[in-house]
Amino acid sequence: MAKIRVGRVGEQIKKELSQIIQTELKDPRIGFITVTGVEVTGDLSQAKVYLSVLGSDEQKEATLKALGSGSGFIRSELGKRIRFRHIPELIFKFDSSIEYGSRIETILEQINNGSKSQ
Repeated sequence: MAKIRVGRVGEQIKKELSQIIQTELKDPRIGFITVTGVEVTGDLSQAKVYLSVLGSDEQKEATLKALGSGSGFIRSELGKRIRFRHIPELIFKFDSSIEYGSRIETILEQINNGSKSQ
């Protein structure tokens, strides 16, 4: 039963975080961000937020620093939108699965184009 609640809490945090980042944060270092997933611990004390950021490595690092410095504001906004006794500590991490998938897709296209020309 607890796993179901943790999953629901994670999905709600994901939805609210993406909305907060898109509309409330005004930091110019934050680029185009997609919240791809949220993993919440069983005791709801920490939440790992997985992000996909469009841009170069420098822009990704600047975005991560901006989110780290704005995590207090993000947590307070999250507390206003979701009623919990304690808002989990947010840990921001990059999700490279989208980049990895697009890289595999281009490799497969190259293989298909190479086999058609022969």
